[in-house]
Amino acid sequence: EMQLVESGGGLVQAGGSLRLSCAASGLDLDDWAIAWFRQAPGKEREGVACIGHRSDGGTYYKDPVKGRFTISRDNAKNTVDLQLSSLKPEDTAVYYCAANALYCYGYVQLEGKYEYDYWGRGTQVTVSS
Repeated sequence: EMQLVESGGGLVQAGGSLRLSCAASGLDLDDWAIAWFRQAPGKEREGVACIGHRSDGGTYYKDPVKGRFTISRDNAKNTVDLQLSSLKPEDTAVYYCAANALYCYGYVQLEGKYEYDYWGRGTQVTVSS
């Protein structure tokens, strides 16, 4: 069974940091583009960051988190991590990781629509002012 599990969420003060991890079972994350999304109550889910795979090893960030968040791989642990720094109250959300067999859909501007294949259940990040 292929499964993604997020961890590392918690309650922090504005300006603080957290490190989130996306762990996989049943699949090698090195074979997948991995993206982080977030969703606040009453709001639409939005993309946060993505890391490519194979020919595309690049990293991509949405503007609200650019310069503050960093996505990286730890292949020894079969995880993809998201380092959150300089946190703001508006970063409060449930954070999800998702895997795409092809590329960082929603970040790289290519023809075609390739939805993410697997999703975790999320981890809560709460930033207090």
